[in-house]
Amino acid sequence: LGRPISGLAIDSRHVMPGNVFFALPGLRADGATFIDEAVSRGAVAVVAEKMPPFPPAKVTFLQVADARTTLAHIAQRYHRFPDRDLTAIGVTGTNGKTTVAHLIKHFLNGQERVGLLGTIHYDLGARTMPSYRTTPESLDLYGLMAQMRDAGCRHAVIEVSSHGLEQKRVLGLQFGAAVFTNLTRDHLDYHGTLEKYSRAKTRLFTGGTGAVPKIAVVNLDDAHGAKLAAKLTAELPDVELVTFGENPGAQVRADNVALHLKHSSFRLVWPGGTHPIDTALIGRFNVSNLLAAIATMWALGRDPRAFLEKLRTFAGVPGRMEPVNQGQSFSIFVDYAHTDSALRNALGTLRAVTPGRLRVVFGCVGHRDRKPRPLMVRAAQECADHAFATADNPRTEPIGQIFDDMRLGVSALEKISWIENRHEAIRTAIESCQPGDCLLIAGKGHEAYQEFADTVFPFDDRLVARELLAANALVKP
Repeated sequence: LGRPISGLAIDSRHVMPGNVFFALPGLRADGATFIDEAVSRGAVAVVAEKMPPFPPAKVTFLQVADARTTLAHIAQRYHRFPDRDLTAIGVTGTNGKTTVAHLIKHFLNGQERVGLLGTIHYDLGARTMPSYRTTPESLDLYGLMAQMRDAGCRHAVIEVSSHGLEQKRVLGLQFGAAVFTNLTRDHLDYHGTLEKYSRAKTRLFTGGTGAVPKIAVVNLDDAHGAKLAAKLTAELPDVELVTFGENPGAQVRADNVALHLKHSSFRLVWPGGTHPIDTALIGRFNVSNLLAAIATMWALGRDPRAFLEKLRTFAGVPGRMEPVNQGQSFSIFVDYAHTDSALRNALGTLRAVTPGRLRVVFGCVGHRDRKPRPLMVRAAQECADHAFATADNPRTEPIGQIFDDMRLGVSALEKISWIENRHEAIRTAIESCQPGDCLLIAGKGHEAYQEFADTVFPFDDRLVARELLAANALVKP
């Protein structure tokens, strides 16, 4: 360019003098429409796929075939290739990414700091900040990894979403290990079909991100995982494949699984030995999550007998089957389950260990694929004794339309109540509980807000449940 560059920007509102502005195409807005604003704020160069009809003077324009690809490569170089100094561990799948990522980070934590980029927060080693996106844009991702490197981190655990893969946010990143948890119907409003969704996830393992991972850790209990494992074996023999699951053919597997309301136990088996496991994580899906983390650690050369000592100090993940206990005579759990498969898993887990009735509060988000809405209701009706359908994050979609879609899944009218206000739905559900019952509040998990129209309101299922328990005098004296 023949002039100094002060930084890179993808949001015209954040452009500083001397920046290069990348005009990225998007689903809702095209970055090219903000070129004039970026230039007015001091951009000295613009990277775009289409040249504007009347480009501003004294600004260098670079026309490229794919702006996102160019951004990823330049961001990686600008931040001095942080992935060369960090072992990046990517975790992808429909369900379980967050729990698996947190478990791996917990097991790795020791003498050195471990970074984390995920749904709940970004841990950069020296500081932690709220997450605004499961997988950040490539510009932010490489910048955050550079902060991890500078803070002394040697590992970076990254939740890799299908959107992140499709939009090339991790393009060029060399993963030391990539983990596949499972794949079920989700995000089809974006991907269109389950096949395209699956292909997006597979990119992490087959070089679609620019480099194949050194190690692939794959769930053999999942049908898509089994196909992926076979594909890697046949086509990419240089990738070290490690499988996990309850499947007898898995290298890292669980035998003699026993599930309880407050803990789970099983016998861990791996090529180097066996080890008894007793964990506060509940449910068969959490057994799978734990196996994924253990298999990853073993693949990285760690001895399970050593790092599993840390399992007893794992506090769990916020909003992932998180208990709300104020001394009441029944159980309450808050979970992020927002797909029909995740809801079935969560309710199935609680059904197996609940002596009384099982109840669930849930909703469906607005402006997303509408086809799963009746499937969510069907899961609730088949797995719970009573369901309370309510608002999740309606955004600008009328709650009445969301409810109409959900009603297509109703099979037993007497087993479901429709309450638009989420606070009221939780209150009604709590007041309906008797000793020995269990209530699952599903869909939002760690989220501390609700989205209506273009407004975000404070709302935390866990806090609301605690306040209602106290207000209704349900706490034991």
